Amino acid sequence: MTPNPEHVVNQLRNTFNSGKTKSLIYRIQQLKAVLKLLDEQTPQIVEALSKDLRKNEFETILMEIDIVKNEVKHTLMHIHDWAKAEKPSKAFANVLDSVYIVNDPYGVVLVLGAWNYPLQLSLTPAIGAIAAGNAVLLKPSELAPATSKFLAEYVPKYLDSEAYQIYEGGIPETTALLKQRFDYIFYTGSSAVGKIVLEAAAKHLTPVTLELGGKSPVYVDKSADIETAVKRILWGKCANAGQTCVAPDYVLCTREVQDKFVAVSRKVLNEFYGEDAKTSKDYGRIVNERNFQRLANLLKGGNIAIGGDTDPSERYISPTIVTDVKPTDPIMQEEIFGPILPIVTIDSAFEAIQFINSMEKPLALYIFSNNKKDVEQILANTSSGGVCVNDTVMHLVVATLPFGGVGSSGMGSYHGKYSYDTFVHKKGVLHKNLGYIGEALSSAKYPPYTSGKRRYLQLLLTPGMDINGRFMSHLFTFFCGAAFVYLLKYARSLYQS
Repeated sequence: MTPNPEHVVNQLRNTFNSGKTKSLIYRIQQLKAVLKLLDEQTPQIVEALSKDLRKNEFETILMEIDIVKNEVKHTLMHIHDWAKAEKPSKAFANVLDSVYIVNDPYGVVLVLGAWNYPLQLSLTPAIGAIAAGNAVLLKPSELAPATSKFLAEYVPKYLDSEAYQIYEGGIPETTALLKQRFDYIFYTGSSAVGKIVLEAAAKHLTPVTLELGGKSPVYVDKSADIETAVKRILWGKCANAGQTCVAPDYVLCTREVQDKFVAVSRKVLNEFYGEDAKTSKDYGRIVNERNFQRLANLLKGGNIAIGGDTDPSERYISPTIVTDVKPTDPIMQEEIFGPILPIVTIDSAFEAIQFINSMEKPLALYIFSNNKKDVEQILANTSSGGVCVNDTVMHLVVATLPFGGVGSSGMGSYHGKYSYDTFVHKKGVLHKNLGYIGEALSSAKYPPYTSGKRRYLQLLLTPGMDINGRFMSHLFTFFCGAAFVYLLKYARSLYQS
């Protein structure tokens, strides 16, 4: 029986209000518990992902388990530094005051996971929320039921269920959850549902991060090593049967490069999956019937250069390359999210830029070129969530890079410190000095006002008069030294008199 969402949220809020989740020691313990869960339950995770997506063990460990484990390890390495109050520079007017920024957890966070990487895309944002000191309600995707069941069964065995809970269910349960008041919502999924989440959050002015998707383009020019480029592009396209939010969606290249690309692709796909990808243990399946039919319909009427085979009984679609694609074709009107790669021919990097900018801003942009000028031109004149030059997908595993979309591909970012910062409010604090000197420095703000007081305050607050902590320390030492010298001289004068 699904628990009452209001009751669950209130329970988590009570836990957060008790201060329990804010303890740094407690947060570290819970993060280590996530590592223990992943280490001890690897076989169960592999089995669950195989049931949901026929995902092979290699991809499950590398692209699900290891990514989450590395996120936890990176967080544990840096959490003490991240949690410290930041000490920014300050104006001369605040020379004797304390100015700092506190990392305040938001409170109760709702994490809405996705089905295509149901472990990684559920736990990775949750790790940032835990590290930041929040209570977390995690809603796994119902489209990956085996993984959802695994999380619901095993997370409470490792993490504190008073602070972190799993909430299973489908659309009705998610709808009921979104009626509750959360302090932050993190959603990964489609743009259509992202709009629903944003609308629900607006009712309570709840801040959100939306990790969406879009048609991530790949530009390939004649200067690229075509053998290497094809391997990296097809790996990014075919991993998880193309059901990856940053999978290459379509290729932009000249007709000359297209011919070479198709020729090399035949050889590469044979190396990857053999003569028949359907029999390969390394090749996945489409998640459900609805998505299978959508992808099968996109193949209709296209000029299929490679692949195009389908089997509804297994929800199998072979790795497919479609050529002579026009911008108006159905396959170019939506994110593909499957193992189909259309090629659109262009004549130059400039034309590629125009084409990319005619579309919605993508989550990822891939550039395969050894022409430095063209790479810089594309980077400077396009907008995307992230960019990877001469590879695909791999930019998202760099812990020090933010990962997130822009425009229709999302808002906000996470991974590493960006996850931590996503789930904290940066609370600015000014702690004024109450002493005589401090009051003397700021007394010009009191009436009666004069032009002299105004000029004095303007001088103290002028940009460029900022000082940092080290300067203040030196200045304080100088004042103390000057005061000591003055007192020494005053005492000597008294003695001599």
